[in-house]
Amino acid sequence: MAVDKLTVEDLLSFPALQLSVKAGSNGLGRSVSWAHVSELDDPTPWLLGAEILMTTGLAIPRTAAGQRRYLERLDDAGVSALALSAQLHMPVLHEAFFRAAEERGFPVLEVPLAVPFIAVSQEVAAAVQEDARHRLGAQLQVFGSLRWMVAEDLDTPTLLRRLERLSGYDVYLCTPQGRPLLPGVPTPGPGVLPASVDAAPTVPGGFVLPVPAPGGPAGFLVAYERQGAQPAGLAVVQHIATVAALRVAMVRSERETLRREGAETLAELLQEVLDPEAARRRLARHSIEGDTVLIVVRHTPDEALLACLEDHPHLLLTWGEDRYVLGAPQLADTIGALPAVTAGMSRPFQPGAALKVAQREALWAVSKAGESGRPLVRYGADATGRWLPDDPAVLTALVDHVLGEVLRYDAEHDSQLLVSARTWMERDRRTEAAAAVLHIHPNTLAYRLRRFGALSGRDLSSTGALTEVWLAIQAAGALGLTD
Repeated sequence: MAVDKLTVEDLLSFPALQLSVKAGSNGLGRSVSWAHVSELDDPTPWLLGAEILMTTGLAIPRTAAGQRRYLERLDDAGVSALALSAQLHMPVLHEAFFRAAEERGFPVLEVPLAVPFIAVSQEVAAAVQEDARHRLGAQLQVFGSLRWMVAEDLDTPTLLRRLERLSGYDVYLCTPQGRPLLPGVPTPGPGVLPASVDAAPTVPGGFVLPVPAPGGPAGFLVAYERQGAQPAGLAVVQHIATVAALRVAMVRSERETLRREGAETLAELLQEVLDPEAARRRLARHSIEGDTVLIVVRHTPDEALLACLEDHPHLLLTWGEDRYVLGAPQLADTIGALPAVTAGMSRPFQPGAALKVAQREALWAVSKAGESGRPLVRYGADATGRWLPDDPAVLTALVDHVLGEVLRYDAEHDSQLLVSARTWMERDRRTEAAAAVLHIHPNTLAYRLRRFGALSGRDLSSTGALTEVWLAIQAAGALGLTD
């Protein structure tokens, strides 16, 4: 007898089996995929779900509480029914056992002693042959999906939808942390992921399988039986997990290629060897359009920075100890939320523009972030920055006019007059506080300030002179001339 979907109730109608229902008649509509004998106390790690489990009674505990736990364990694992030998080693079955079967709608069947368990297995195997043919066909078509990826260049969501229709399952993918694994593929609900990659694959209504990748699983595939569909079984879901692993490898390779190309593009933009139109085309390839900023990041592990940038269009370049990030202004909020980060952001500019000014602004801003202890500073957000011109030539002239002698003296004598004056002004001219930051005696700082005033020709007790010096120091910072 072949049926579209074999149920426990169908087995009761097979005359040769002579099965009878002892409890749990509300669950007779459960589907059956196989019949198996087990005398283990806990056979569930070796089950896939939808089995008829047969026992002579050796596995069944003798106590009422133990019998109830045994039945509940089988039901939780997705077993369709428990078939008991009429005699042999069957212990006395307690009322708690039958009550649990009724509460859960878990069929408990009795097999006459004259009917060998192998007869039940043979009848089930014969009845599910048609389903086996369907599963084999689904497996072959899933193998064919590898050809789809190459020949038809399907995107990930379209590929997964085809596999869902073939397999009879709704498919979900996620990282080990539950985040999206592939673009356009939904993630499963919380609580379904196993504690270990070695956990049994069966969950109520489907399977959970690791998606393999070098160094450990890239994530998990969760497959639930689709309403009204004919599920193709674990082997097909395993093949889908392999297809997902290949897609993950392809996506990672594409991302790595884009990352390298992005680093090369950003390096060429910083060196100003790209014409604006070529720069715009390259940035568009990375989905960078509209207002753009340059951010310099320090004191952040590469793994944390890459993770926070993963879902945002960007270019990333490592330059010495700094990480240069080019992207939309919204990246500032994402990067600024990283723990213990120090970052500076330029003012927005249009894609394709030269980056020399933006680089100076970002470097100035990141130095301010380091001095102030703030995670991220935006250039131009301070009151002084609004009064400085954008023209590097004008800034250079201001610095040379006010600070030229001081800079030359510092270079020749390896002194720190400019740093000392800047630190003193940043601490609102509080000598003791500034000296503590500089790790020098207040008298030493006072001497340096007098020497700075003499070299610059500015009396730091004068408001006008102080203002001019402060603006010149900010200009030097914008030009990258201060530490």
